[in-house]
Amino acid sequence: MDEQALLGLNPNADADFRQRALAYFEQLKISQDSWQVCAEALAQRIYSDDHIKFFCFQVIEHQIKFKYSELTEVQQQLIRETLVTWLQAQMLNPQPEKTFIRNKAAQVFALLFVTEYLTKWPKFFFDILSVVDLNPQGVDLYLRILMAVDAELVDRDVVHTSEEARRNTLLKDTMREQCIPSLVESWYQILQNYQYTNAELTCQCLEVVGAYVSWIDLSLIANERFINMLLGHMSVEVLREEACDCLFEIVNKGMDPTDKTKLVESLCQVLQSAGLFSIDQEDDVDFLARFSKLVNGMGQALITSWTKLVKSGDMKSAQDTLQAIEAKVALMLQLLIHEDDDISSNIIGFCYDYLHILKQLSVLSEQQKANVEAIMLAVMKKLTYDEEYNFEHEGEDEAMFVEYRKQLKLLLDRLAQVSPELLLASVRRVFNTTLQNWQATRFMEIEVAIRLLYMLAEALPVSHGAHFSGDISKASALQDMMRTLVTSGVSAYQHTSVTLEFFETVVRYEKFFAVEPQHIPNVLMTFLDHRGLRHTSPKVRSRTAYLFSRFVKSLNKQMNPFIEDVLNRIQDLLELSPPENGYQALLSSDDQLFIYETAGVLIVNSEYSAERKQVLMRNLLSPLMEKFKVLLEKLMMAQDEDRQMALVDCLNHAVGFASRTSKAFSNKQTVKQCGCSEVYLDCLQTFLPALSCPLQKEVIRSGVRTFLHRMIICLEEEVLPFIPSASEHMLKDCEAKDLQEFIPLINQITAKFKTQVSPFLQQMFMPLLHAIFEVLLRPAEENDQSAALEKQMLRRSYFAFLQTVTGSGMSEVIANQDAENVERVLFTIIQGAVDYPDPIAQKTCFIILSKLVELWGGKDGPVGFADFVYKHIVPACFLAPLKQTFDLADAQTVLALSECAVTLKTIHLKRGPECIHYLQQEYLPSLQVAPEIIQEFCQALQQPDAKVFKNYLKVFFQRAKP
Repeated sequence: MDEQALLGLNPNADADFRQRALAYFEQLKISQDSWQVCAEALAQRIYSDDHIKFFCFQVIEHQIKFKYSELTEVQQQLIRETLVTWLQAQMLNPQPEKTFIRNKAAQVFALLFVTEYLTKWPKFFFDILSVVDLNPQGVDLYLRILMAVDAELVDRDVVHTSEEARRNTLLKDTMREQCIPSLVESWYQILQNYQYTNAELTCQCLEVVGAYVSWIDLSLIANERFINMLLGHMSVEVLREEACDCLFEIVNKGMDPTDKTKLVESLCQVLQSAGLFSIDQEDDVDFLARFSKLVNGMGQALITSWTKLVKSGDMKSAQDTLQAIEAKVALMLQLLIHEDDDISSNIIGFCYDYLHILKQLSVLSEQQKANVEAIMLAVMKKLTYDEEYNFEHEGEDEAMFVEYRKQLKLLLDRLAQVSPELLLASVRRVFNTTLQNWQATRFMEIEVAIRLLYMLAEALPVSHGAHFSGDISKASALQDMMRTLVTSGVSAYQHTSVTLEFFETVVRYEKFFAVEPQHIPNVLMTFLDHRGLRHTSPKVRSRTAYLFSRFVKSLNKQMNPFIEDVLNRIQDLLELSPPENGYQALLSSDDQLFIYETAGVLIVNSEYSAERKQVLMRNLLSPLMEKFKVLLEKLMMAQDEDRQMALVDCLNHAVGFASRTSKAFSNKQTVKQCGCSEVYLDCLQTFLPALSCPLQKEVIRSGVRTFLHRMIICLEEEVLPFIPSASEHMLKDCEAKDLQEFIPLINQITAKFKTQVSPFLQQMFMPLLHAIFEVLLRPAEENDQSAALEKQMLRRSYFAFLQTVTGSGMSEVIANQDAENVERVLFTIIQGAVDYPDPIAQKTCFIILSKLVELWGGKDGPVGFADFVYKHIVPACFLAPLKQTFDLADAQTVLALSECAVTLKTIHLKRGPECIHYLQQEYLPSLQVAPEIIQEFCQALQQPDAKVFKNYLKVFFQRAKP
């Protein structure tokens, strides 16, 4: 072997050596028989370096995985012998190999098993067992090989082809027949032999039993000798976690419902008599987490049995099973309420399913009602934050608690389905007690009290948030709690979690303020002062900005008396942050977007006259326009790139804010009706000059383009005079991405204004196309994936543009170009349909072709178009689907084929018998299509139902492709 290259296997080797080692590895993989050197090195134990041993296994692994069928019988035999020899050597090793080598060896053994067990090596496991016997190092490897085999056969995370899945099923069936009883016996022997002397091997063996139990005959494991041994392990500290998991897998196995109930009950009796149900005496949380998972598995197994028994009508057994379930509820509650969230989280599934049973029962017993209440109290307690929760820097622990809370919320929703009255009464009791004395209460208790009120909104569902009408007792309870919330003064509590929960709940129950509008001024002040938008915490300010906009939007009818006051109070929050470093604004620019939108909503939805609305809107937007002009001048002078970027960001924020205010308009309240057209046209005149700025043009263009999109929606035809010059600027020195983003703007204008913009489109049609073609024809590096992708996206945008033009009844825009340009455009469409393996673009091209045939394909169409149909469009409909890259198993490609069928149908519709004659006599014979198939094709094409032809065309091309 290349000793120099092998030095590079050491993780501390320098880059050159590592590179050489990689190259050597590739060389050994390709070479016909170099792998044999690695096999010899392993069998003869030539190298002591761990990395070289690992490397040798990797080379052999590659042979088995990718080259095995090319090896001769002798070479295959050599691999088997090498592995067995290596295994035998391990029995004598004074020290076991490193774990990573043992795991890699196990993977290689498992690969060979999958390849050879059914044919060459049926005694695979017996051969291994005869080598390892009960030698601890051998047993360790044997168990690792078993886990690797299980991973190959049943690992859910590995995606298998249908061929591999069939092979795996056959392997498992053969193993069940030939060797599983012997393997189970070997596990029993290992457990018996090592349970008191070698905890590591015993745990490994229990893991193997747990893995295999899901697909072998359960009676081999679920029998007295095995279960007794496992239950014995439950009392041994070093074994009990693994024993717990093993029992969980046994309980989880699908089986007859009555047998499952018996199995679970017998396990429970023994566990209970061993004192394992006394949770409060146990302080090992890791074990309790596993035990909780086991109890959860037993509970859910019993519930599954109950469901099956009820379905089959065996009410006697169902009743017995229900009693068995009820008997576990006390234990379940102990685990649910445990202070460790992992232990609690593991039992939630059982708890949820138990409530589902109660929901199906017509009458609940007193005990069951008490259980529901106990679960409810447990959920309320467990929803509470603990002292350690870090609100300012939320890490992994905090994220886990948030997830855990989501699980508890599902339980609360389920409780509401079982007993909504009880839930409402319990929440009301907790809420009122807590808020009566909030000044002297810890933050987590107040937060959870408000949180519970918030959660009721989803737990007690109503349509459109109408919580304060309908059911009187529910409505009055919620109304009382909301009144308490907004009048108690709790919004002043000094903790971010309470503040945020207050605002979330106020917005969630905004319909309350329609019933009791007298509270609106106080809540508005809460939003606007140091409790909300001016809070010391950026997190609270940010969330409040969003919630404030939602609050104002939802209550716009009640806002009229407060509009001018609110606009004055938010004035300082609307200021554009200067591009200077170190300036600390109260709100980020993203938060300010919500404040601008809110200001827009207040103005637009007010009951003021159009004149007053215009004045207020101008007051809102003028400062942005003034700042924009100043910043643009500064940008033109800026030399430093960082300074330029800061200025451009600021310019874009100004445009974005103005854009956001326009979201307040609607079909009922248009810009025109509100008298605001002039203000937005002024904005356009202010912002558009930025398009000619040569610095940071990509970023500026993007911002202004977004504003233009909004104005096309809001200003109607008043925007049209601005479009030509804006387009001219945006087409100057543009990249693929610029064009890709510019085309949707033109599509929007075309689709919205149609013939109104025809003259403009005709004028800018070829300049736009020249810009697109110029970018598409630029040479790119062969392996530059991102450049290839950008071109593909630009090509799609180009065809989407042509589709919009032809689909908006504006084909004259193309027809009125010079003949040579028209021809060039038509050829690009044909090229898009046939040459590029991009089904999305191909589909668009066939849609354009169909439209052009429909418009121009008749007798009075443009001169020469009929010729073009037969020479180019008809062939495209055949050449595209016949390409190897046209994959008929792909959904997008099938859609492209569907449009191809529409194109052929449209040609037949416009040209009639002439089209059939051309296909029969000229075109299809030129493709060497058999006469009877030609006949069949033409008949299908003439069917009145387009669907028949679409289905036929797919079959036609499936047959035609090799």
